[in-house]
Amino acid sequence: MRGQRHPIPKVPTKIAGLDEILEGGIPRGRTTVVSGGPGSGKTVLGLEFLCRGAMAGEPGVFITLEERAEAIRLNASAIGWDLAALEKAGKLAIIEARLHGEEIVAGDFDIQGLLAIVGGHVKRIGARHIVMDALDVLLRIYDDLKRERNELSRLHEWLTDQGLTSVLSVKARHDNNLGSQYEFLDFMADCVIRLDHRVVGQVATRRLRVIKYRGSGFGTNEYPYVFGEHGIVLFPLTTAELTHQPLGAKVSTGLKGLDLMLDGGFRRASCILFSGNSGTGKTTLASTLAQAACQRGERVLYLNFEESTEAMISGMLSPGIDLRPSIHDKTLLVQTATPESTGSDNHLNRVIETIARFKPDHLILDAVSACVRMGSKKSAFDFMMRLVSVVKERGITSILTNQVSSGMPNSDEELSGIGFSSVVDAVVQLRYVETDEEIIRQVLIVKSRGSAHSNRRQLYVITDRGIEFPETPQPLPGRVGKARRKDGGK
Repeated sequence: MRGQRHPIPKVPTKIAGLDEILEGGIPRGRTTVVSGGPGSGKTVLGLEFLCRGAMAGEPGVFITLEERAEAIRLNASAIGWDLAALEKAGKLAIIEARLHGEEIVAGDFDIQGLLAIVGGHVKRIGARHIVMDALDVLLRIYDDLKRERNELSRLHEWLTDQGLTSVLSVKARHDNNLGSQYEFLDFMADCVIRLDHRVVGQVATRRLRVIKYRGSGFGTNEYPYVFGEHGIVLFPLTTAELTHQPLGAKVSTGLKGLDLMLDGGFRRASCILFSGNSGTGKTTLASTLAQAACQRGERVLYLNFEESTEAMISGMLSPGIDLRPSIHDKTLLVQTATPESTGSDNHLNRVIETIARFKPDHLILDAVSACVRMGSKKSAFDFMMRLVSVVKERGITSILTNQVSSGMPNSDEELSGIGFSSVVDAVVQLRYVETDEEIIRQVLIVKSRGSAHSNRRQLYVITDRGIEFPETPQPLPGRVGKARRKDGGK
């Protein structure tokens, strides 16, 4: 007879994305080992766990075996954590137990003295959590592997007897594997987390992986993370379920001709891709949509990876689009960045933090093709897939532009540039045809999910009054519209 399941008690780390990977947090009253190389964030992870726990009413003790306590406080203040205030309030204790290298192991030397000091602080503040940073520094004073294991077992038993939720950090070797030297740590701990700081395509990136978790499920993949404004931020995709918001009502593009081709406009919370080669007016079209949304009192976040805010505003004045009033009244926020300046994970975190502050109704990204310069095509794909997922979960309408090399792209790879257009709800193809006398620009709605749309190419021109359609597209016949809606407009 099958018994009832009893999930093990957990403590939320309150680190963005980590509890989702750990399916609730680290094991309460047990030991978690965090290993990683230099710059991977072991100390930051331990401090953030303690600080967030202390602010939630669960005091903790931080033992530093390598850095000075004052350096720990100073480094934490750069992220916005006031450790001194938590110490003063009796919610946190920092114990400086640095070893200076001249220690001599002799006679019955063990860690009982350190544990006695720690125990006093635990009792004084009623600590429930403890972090021991750089445990390997303590272990390396022993030349005897048996002594190392004995002392570590004594530490583990003491932590368990105290009922403390503990995090022990250790350095990994250059191959990111503790190897045989401290392998017993992995077997002893209930949860093992690896942090990795690597360089791919000359771009630094960080990844987290949970190696084991006794009595609990967990996300088994490698997950990117960055150091955000307020601590570590992870970007997990741990579930098979999609939580995107359903497509909403139609919203005007600001262009009557394009609205007619789209049977009224784009749907809210959808993702729209404008694809075309240089000179087809992608930025002009995106700016037109931005201006129309701002004039309705809606907020637009414009991400520009191609030019500065000043250059963009100046360039749009030529086709009669003045974005300055929208920027002035704070309905339009233009955020620019050089793709090469950092990795795709940091770019994504910056956008997510801006979305949280600005709370836009629409997001425009100009251009997808520039994202490849964040490191690689794979980096650009990961960035776009995660960004589209984030905005769809929040019900934000997104408009993406992409520059193609050929005038008539005929595949998903060519339309989106990085092969992700299957998650896009509407694709608008822009192109120009050269004649002996002029350049003729044309627009085609390749798809518009959940909506009727025109199947014909339409002429458009870019004038000093904006984008115009010389030949007004005809309204869609009702019967065609119904057929399109039935099959999703694909």
